[in-house]
Parts: sequence; C-alpha cells; structure tokens
Amino acid sequence: MTDYHFYEPAKGHGLKHNPLNAIVAPRPIGWISTVSPAGVRNLAPYSFFNAFAYVPPLIGFSSQGWKDSVENARTTGEFVWNLATRDQAEAMNASSASVAHDIDEFALAGLGTLPSARVRPARVAGSPVQFECKVTQIVQLETKEGTAIEQWLVLGEVVAAHIDRAMLEDGVYQTARARPILRGGGPADYFEVTEDALFRMQRPA
Repeated sequence: MTDYHFYEPAKGHGLKHNPLNAIVAPRPIGWISTVSPAGVRNLAPYSFFNAFAYVPPLIGFSSQGWKDSVENARTTGEFVWNLATRDQAEAMNASSASVAHDIDEFALAGLGTLPSARVRPARVAGSPVQFECKVTQIVQLETKEGTAIEQWLVLGEVVAAHIDRAMLEDGVYQTARARPILRGGGPADYFEVTEDALFRMQRPA
C-alpha cells in the first residue's frame, strides 16, 4: 500500500518547504510587462499564470500582494505577457527583484524592448512570443469562508499576438522550439521544455 504524507493546509504541511508549488508543476511563467500612468516601465515574472479561454483568448496571472504589475494593470487596463525561455532565464530571474516603484526592470535585467501594436507596455526583445492584453477582470481571491486574502487574479483578453516565425512549422506552433522555461517547486527549481519530452495522444472521438 502507498504510504501517504497527509496534512490539512490550515494546520500546516509539516514539511521543510510547502509542497504545493512543487506538486502543481511545472507551471508556465507569466512574464508580465506593464507601464505606470507616469510612464515607468515594469517587468515581473509570476509563476501563478495560465490561459483560461480560447474565444476570446483570455490569460491571467495571480499576484501575492498588490504589486506594481497589478496597480499598473488596474490604472491603465493593459499588460503584455512575454514568453520566458532558457536563453533569457537569468534576465527573467533578475526582473523578479523587489525594487522601488521607479525602477525600470527592463534596464535592471539588461533587456531590450520592442513597441507593442495595441497597448502601451513594451514587449521583451528576444522573447519569441508576446501577447498584448486588455484587462477584463481583477479579482481579489477569497478563502472558503469568503474572507478576502492578499492575492489578486488579473485576467486579460489577448488583443494582439507576436510570434517569431521561426517557431512555426507548416502553420503549427512548435512548443519546444522556443525552449520555454517553467517554474517547479522549492526556492529555485525550473524546467525547460525540450523535444525529447514530447509524446502524442489523440483525444477519443
């Protein structure tokens, strides 16, 4: 029989490190660029990120605490998601630093920028995919009792997309070709998507 470690989160997990983000993993990274109303650029990675709908295309990131990304998204109604890849992993990590509101994380991480087509925030130069988004909802998350917590889910509709044509083959986007990185568990674990990890299954009819 399987020997399970059992715990109730409200009473603590009893382990060296909270296992939640190691179990729900690897997770895509929301490398989010925004700009303040005053024009200060912001760039930050969020490991609570995903896509939620095809039509219209909706993506979202969740922030622990009301951070600059959330404030800028609220006040301007815009953000850009940039695909984080192995080549830019160190720069992505550098952009996660907790710095003053007036610090430009693009400059801090040594990243170039590209102009967006439909929103104000800049895109990360060198990232093979970027989604320009208009905010649709900002939701403060709650406990099962309905108590609000210091966690905000920012949802946005993709209004423009940029894909490096080198990532396409016969009109199909090749996921592993970009070498995307994903967040694992613990304080420092990441994973890279590679071709040798690929397997295929067709859905039942």
